[in-house]
Amino acid sequence: MELRQLRYFAKVCELRSMGRAARELGFGTSALSQQISRLESELCTRLLQRSSTGVTPTDAGLAFLQQAQLTLRHADEAVRAAQQARLSGHVSVGLAPTTGSVLALPLMEAMRERYPEVRLHMVEALSGHLAGMLNARQLDLAVLFQADTGRRWSVVPLLDEKLFVIAAPGLAGALAGATVWLAGLGALPLILPSGSHGLRTTLMSAFARAQTTPNIVAEIDGLAMLMDAVRAGHGATIQPGAATTRPADAGLMRARIADPDVGRRSLLASLSDDELSPAALAARVVLADVARTLVREGRWMGATLHEN
Repeated sequence: MELRQLRYFAKVCELRSMGRAARELGFGTSALSQQISRLESELCTRLLQRSSTGVTPTDAGLAFLQQAQLTLRHADEAVRAAQQARLSGHVSVGLAPTTGSVLALPLMEAMRERYPEVRLHMVEALSGHLAGMLNARQLDLAVLFQADTGRRWSVVPLLDEKLFVIAAPGLAGALAGATVWLAGLGALPLILPSGSHGLRTTLMSAFARAQTTPNIVAEIDGLAMLMDAVRAGHGATIQPGAATTRPADAGLMRARIADPDVGRRSLLASLSDDELSPAALAARVVLADVARTLVREGRWMGATLHEN
């Protein structure tokens, strides 16, 4: 199958006439009909219904036309990018606050270096909200913590993160070592996200397995405000290491949770490949490369690359 055959087929469907399409394409009706017949033979299905008044696409033809048009659009964009010698376009990327604190700036810098003509639109929101935006085609790609497998997305496990107890020095009942077990945190005042937050659900399940009731003194949905409260000594929190990336967090105490299977997996989710522009496909590769580099260089605390 060749791109020119897709163009021939799309033109016939547009004009609903083999003769008119042949004239616009600049060759004979018989030659065009042969090209369409070869395409149908390769696909082993009838794409066009021919009649004395013209041609109309069959159900299979309509399904094929939609995908052919996407392929042609992406091919045209690729040609334009090659002609301009630089990839261009617009890409929307969604990151959760903790992920954004470690990944956002390196991603922006890498995209500017590799594809300076691509305009990057970055959105910071909770994972669930990002999933909704992705499904509504408001984002091209996002780093999520849960993905609806029923959606027509491309989803690839990116990395796994350990969780840490984070507190200001001097907090009563705070950390005494590099690791801590959830069973020993019952008296520690905790500031956590509310119940609608995916991390809170993960933690409550983990506390239940440890047969411990956490001492939650405040609920804050918003990483910046939550970390301000922790730095002020109002309580400790439990977050991935990425939450303490900013310079203001340098003086905080951190202890990794030792309980097995207490952590978070980051997934790189995007629209399906046939819906992504060449710029978005390139950005997806860059995001994965940057994340892996940050982990390998030890700049993403508590993160390990997914084995697959």
